[in-house]
Amino acid sequence: MAIGTKLNRSFRAFIEKQPVFFVATAAPAGRINLSPKGMGTLKILSDTKIRWLNLSGSGNETAAHLRLSDRMTLMFCAFEGDALILRVYGTARATHPQDAGWVEKAAAFPSLAGSRQVIDMEIDMVQTSCGSGVPIMDFRAQRGPDELVPYFEQMGPKGVLAYWEKKNTLSIDGYETGIFDED
Repeated sequence: MAIGTKLNRSFRAFIEKQPVFFVATAAPAGRINLSPKGMGTLKILSDTKIRWLNLSGSGNETAAHLRLSDRMTLMFCAFEGDALILRVYGTARATHPQDAGWVEKAAAFPSLAGSRQVIDMEIDMVQTSCGSGVPIMDFRAQRGPDELVPYFEQMGPKGVLAYWEKKNTLSIDGYETGIFDED
């Protein structure tokens, strides 16, 4: 196991090759959330900063948790090649479409229907572990371009806002997500 405070060149290369990563957050009380993410929505800004585009889903736990506690962990697993698990710990903040800075931050990503937050993470610790318990699996394709994106494209902007109102304003523990709040 290796522990550090920033991403070195090999960590950065490993992250950039992964088709999926996992995000974990928790409010001071309530459930811990762990979500898989993909579709090329993560960017490494520096050895201590990561940004990712959060797409719409059936819940919005990450945004709700970050309003109450800025702690976040990202995990990357090698599903092919040499075994490795890389965890990145730090603090994070969500920027919503109505917030100052959204246009600039979102411009770094492809325009995807249902984009609801950009999450900025400041890294304070990086840890590796062996990953020998993770299975070897072949990556075939991302589902999002064929399933998730068309689903929100068909809704149109007003439909996406209605979806957010119905499913993305509160966490499963009843915490507000801030999806419609102004900065």
